[in-house]
Amino acid sequence: MKLRSKIRLALVTGVAALTACAGTVEAAPAPHPQAGPARQDPARLDPARLRDAMDDVHRAGVPGVFGEVRDHGRTWRGASGVADLATGRPVSPGMRQRVGSITKTFTAAAVMRQAERGRIRLDAPVGDYLPDLVPGERGRKITVRMLLNNTSGIPDYIPYAFPSLQRNSPTSLDDNRFREFSPDELIALGLAAPPTGEPGGPVGVYSNTNWLLLGRLLERVTGTTAERVITRDVIERAGLRHTGFPDGPTIDGPHARMYESLWGLLDPPRDYSVYNMSWTGTGAALVSTMDDLNRFYARLLDGGIVSRASLAQMQRTVPVRALDGTMIEYGLGLHKVVVPGCGTFWGHDGTVWGAGTLSLTRADGRRQMSIAVNLQRWSPRDARGPLPPHPIDTALKTLSDRSLCGA
Repeated sequence: MKLRSKIRLALVTGVAALTACAGTVEAAPAPHPQAGPARQDPARLDPARLRDAMDDVHRAGVPGVFGEVRDHGRTWRGASGVADLATGRPVSPGMRQRVGSITKTFTAAAVMRQAERGRIRLDAPVGDYLPDLVPGERGRKITVRMLLNNTSGIPDYIPYAFPSLQRNSPTSLDDNRFREFSPDELIALGLAAPPTGEPGGPVGVYSNTNWLLLGRLLERVTGTTAERVITRDVIERAGLRHTGFPDGPTIDGPHARMYESLWGLLDPPRDYSVYNMSWTGTGAALVSTMDDLNRFYARLLDGGIVSRASLAQMQRTVPVRALDGTMIEYGLGLHKVVVPGCGTFWGHDGTVWGAGTLSLTRADGRRQMSIAVNLQRWSPRDARGPLPPHPIDTALKTLSDRSLCGA
């Protein structure tokens, strides 16, 4: 799911005063030798302004926000607010987080590794590998590449796995909290829905169904589970110590409770930190830390996980319509984000029930940002038209701007 989904917070009464932002700055490893000598950037890392921006996100209504920003050999880590509204337990920068669709970059990297070994051909029909799941003409028209860049025309399964969402009701979230979905069951829901377009069309439509198919593809060509392949070929290769797929509905290690408002339908927001993540699997189930996410994207963009040739293919973008209707530049599991006057960034965002994360790395690898919040879909929907930006949206934009570009 996508971070751009908005939500509104209703603070629980009786909660003790919330903690202020804590931040630290430390030296980071020197840039990779190929990156060239470090230069002085006028938009250098400013800890005080980052602390203020993070506090503003919390004051705008997010219970807890934490993150890590890296710039030219320096690392800032900060946190503001609480991990638990009932107890007032504070958030901390090193907490683990359900990172949602950031998982897709990991899955894409694992697919590219298999392509480098000759086990997967990106422009081969998916029906060559998964004839039972995508049979007939559809399987012949849709290629592996179309799954990776969301131009397959296969719809998202989530509205059908959570049918109450189509009635503006949150009941499906509780109904599915401990339900064990199979990937094939969810894939079938997506394939049974009306197509979003012709395979390989000029504009893609973001769909989680593509990513469950890619997980099944990894299993067919390797003979083991997709989670094991991604762990071995991507997570361990990147040297990540706090990243992995959950083996149950709970999260191991320090983490925040995750509050879902569902566009104001849940008031106060409900804690979904305990949840069976089989509903999203290789599309959005990973748990990680902000430090690990920055390490991952730095290593990926430096050619340390997939080859330079594979990375170039991952960075070949097409226009894709996101789940919220906005247009994004999407490659093979990577977003391209151009910030005027600041540079081109690569990464992904993600959301699951109650948790949102954004991780971006500048193309030269010298500036990185990973930010997590424990509230989602805070803005109520209005059938009459767009609502003014919520204070949380404004505060998050300021935090993102300062994290990516300084002042």
